[in-house]
Amino acid sequence: MKIFYAIQGNGNGHLSRAVELYPYLKKYGEVDFLVSGCNTHLNNSLPIKYKSKGLNLFYKHSGGLDYMKILRSFSLSIFKDARSLPIEEYDLVINDFDFVTSLACRLKKVPCVHFGHQASFQSKKTPRPRKKDFLGNLILEKFVKSNKHIGLHFESYDHHIYNPIIKEDIVKANPINDGHITVYLPQYSMEVLEPHFLKQANFHFEVFTKEVNKITCKNNITYFPISNEQFTSSLIRCYGIITAGGFETPAEAMYMNKKVLSIPILKHYEQACNASALEKLGVMVIKKIDHDFEDYFTKWITEKKPIKLELKYSTADIVEMLIKSNQNTQNVYHS
Repeated sequence: MKIFYAIQGNGNGHLSRAVELYPYLKKYGEVDFLVSGCNTHLNNSLPIKYKSKGLNLFYKHSGGLDYMKILRSFSLSIFKDARSLPIEEYDLVINDFDFVTSLACRLKKVPCVHFGHQASFQSKKTPRPRKKDFLGNLILEKFVKSNKHIGLHFESYDHHIYNPIIKEDIVKANPINDGHITVYLPQYSMEVLEPHFLKQANFHFEVFTKEVNKITCKNNITYFPISNEQFTSSLIRCYGIITAGGFETPAEAMYMNKKVLSIPILKHYEQACNASALEKLGVMVIKKIDHDFEDYFTKWITEKKPIKLELKYSTADIVEMLIKSNQNTQNVYHS
């Protein structure tokens, strides 16, 4: 079997998931990967055969999406990329929220499986925030067109939604608590974060940021460059984590019964949806880091308890579902 796997390159979660799935997928055949987008910061050893600029997300240093930069990054080359992708040569096309591959499948009438966290939003039962966002919801539901969906989320909100894929390093780990707080807030600069963490002198923070290329220390803060291995180690050893409104990182933390404080990226609808789901589970969510952060941090430390995430399906189980879905998509295409 020849398998085509498309990875959305905005952020690190999609790439991390592909890295975990690859050893299982290659048991079924040859796997070629496409990375679409240029906003991921993880090194990896995947056999990436295709690349596209795709559609990229960029953030302001204060936490919100930078719409002007997003618009300036748009290129008509995505249509050329879509036409040139030889997806018709593959037995199974897996699309983890990539527009270029979705467009290619539509142009060439090739069936594909929409797989991953965003695929869970094909269900109206998946949590959304009270404040409606028409454009944000439209992107989640229509950005990728497919005739088959296999979604991942914190809970099984619908029949096609399964538990998160947790890294093997974390599944096999023996979590400890050395007292530090892990921090991953890609929407905030060091300049914004630093004053708030320096005030919490009784706590040590391990902050992961693309602004440094080596480990740097300042009082009770240690800055780390983006590294999957170092981040996983920090998460395994931490007391708790402060992170954005992503999916994979809160899931991994809750799997290890770590305390989570979520600060979603401003005006980022998917993260607002994730925050809504986390709040329903009992996780503390705040809108932004500002002058009230000290009070929120104290409340989180003293009052909030960790939420434990249980897995019903293993990574091998989910990959088997992906392979079986191929049988249901052959010779079927819904535009």
